[in-house]
Amino acid sequence: MTIKRRRFKQSQSLEERLADEAKRLREQAELLPPGALRAEVLRKARQAETGLHMSEWLRRPGCNPQDRRPS
Repeated sequence: MTIKRRRFKQSQSLEERLADEAKRLREQAELLPPGALRAEVLRKARQAETGLHMSEWLRRPGCNPQDRRPS
C-alpha cells in the first residue's frame, strides 16, 4: 500500500512568502520586550530575508547551473 502525499500549488512565489514571513516576524519582534525570545524572532526574520536574497540571486541570468556546463 502506497501512502499518498498531500500536494497543493502555492498561490504565492517563494520570494513573496519569504518577504511576508520576514515582515510578519519583524512586526512580532516589535511587540516583544528585549530578551531571548525577541532575539530568536529577529534571527528568524533575518534568516527569511537571507533566503529571499539567495533565491533572487539564483534567479539572475547567468546563475543557472546549466549555463555553467562545459561544452
